[in-house]
Amino acid sequence: MSLEILEVNGFATIQDSGRIGWRKYGVPVSGPMDAFAFHAANALVGNTQHAALEVGLGDITLRALQDCVISVTGAGFDLSIYIWDFSLWSSYYVRSGWMIRLNKRDSGMWAYLAIGGGVQTQPVLDSRATYLRGHFGGLAGRQLQTGDVLKSGTPTRSLHELAARTLSEDARPVYSDTPLVNVILGPQEKYFTKESLERFLSSEYSVSLTSDRMGYRLEGAALMHRNKKELISEGMTMGAIQVPSNGQPIVIMADGPPTGGYPKIGAVASADLPLLAQSVPGRSKIRFREMTVAKAQKKYQALMSGLEKIVEE
Repeated sequence: MSLEILEVNGFATIQDSGRIGWRKYGVPVSGPMDAFAFHAANALVGNTQHAALEVGLGDITLRALQDCVISVTGAGFDLSIYIWDFSLWSSYYVRSGWMIRLNKRDSGMWAYLAIGGGVQTQPVLDSRATYLRGHFGGLAGRQLQTGDVLKSGTPTRSLHELAARTLSEDARPVYSDTPLVNVILGPQEKYFTKESLERFLSSEYSVSLTSDRMGYRLEGAALMHRNKKELISEGMTMGAIQVPSNGQPIVIMADGPPTGGYPKIGAVASADLPLLAQSVPGRSKIRFREMTVAKAQKKYQALMSGLEKIVEE
């Protein structure tokens, strides 16, 4: 089975769960910006740890070259297949020759299109995730473009069994233009003044238009360091919140570097990373709230267990 891209005016790449185990060599993990939506799209079509399309910032039109089953999850897009409009967070049977369209709306940022059997490309460093700055992974290490044909593997079940499945609404993240994002303070909160910590947890921030898959630059109340001394570079992960000398936080995202030398005031709880990822630059208003490690772990476990709430219609 395969899909042909007829038109794309947004930001579309192939992503899988990420390039695990290579950060010690300076290679970012990459993978999806909204990991929950990515995993949900694959679960709906019976895939486990397979690659899918990540679409952002614009529209995309594809054509099925054989009968297949697809699912689309995420936020900020309208889905149409052939002559009908459909909701996200469900799987659909698509006949050969039918068009699939994702049209961008004002709210939300990223959508994930999975196909039964998963998108098949040549793995690089054990992953199909596209890393654009390194020009590898995905399809020739680049964004998808008109004329590309994406091949899939063999679905785990018959197409009729995989179609008409929906993830329960109560299992999905509650996306919003005004998300309250939980953070775990540290490891360098002592590098910041008490007033800065209070300001960080009481102020409103927006995502800068200069943000990308490497990091979301936040705009809002400046956070002051106790001194101008920087750190020796140390390991980072997605969700780490660095604060450079200008006081404006930067949240490390999927293509973020493995190390960094700016003090980190905290880290976004994994369960809330989808809320931040789907925040729209220049539009969404974000607030942060402190959370303990134990509560963050419990919230993440509850979120991921929601992937089991797939209803077959």
